[in-house]
Amino acid sequence: MKRINLKDYYDHISIDTYINVPDEVYDIFEAYRKAEQAYQSKRHYHKAYYSLNRDDGIEHRALFVSLSPDEIYERKLTSEQLHAAIATLPDKQAKRIYAHFFLGMSKTVIAKSEGVNKSQVTRSINKGLSHIEKYLKNIL
Repeated sequence: MKRINLKDYYDHISIDTYINVPDEVYDIFEAYRKAEQAYQSKRHYHKAYYSLNRDDGIEHRALFVSLSPDEIYERKLTSEQLHAAIATLPDKQAKRIYAHFFLGMSKTVIAKSEGVNKSQVTRSINKGLSHIEKYLKNIL
């Protein structure tokens, strides 16, 4: 049995509170104390004093950027132009581009689902992208 002061391990305890604990529990407390001390040293060494969960607004400002009305309109217009360009593609190319870029499917998965070779899907997507690029250059 070892004697520990709970004030050393818990921040919310403000007065000295000594208790006897088994050796196994003492070892766990010591391992935690050493890990915390190592973390604090590493944080100080790398000058990492800020945390995103500090509730000081850093995380909110980083994640929630408010857009101006002009930016919202520009994004909407760009999205409409992109969808119009995709609509001009042959059906198979449009589906492959949609699956790859919008649904996040890999070219291998698309090829397996269609029962074709991956190189065919890659060529089709590249050809479709070049067609979209030409279409967007013409309307802009």
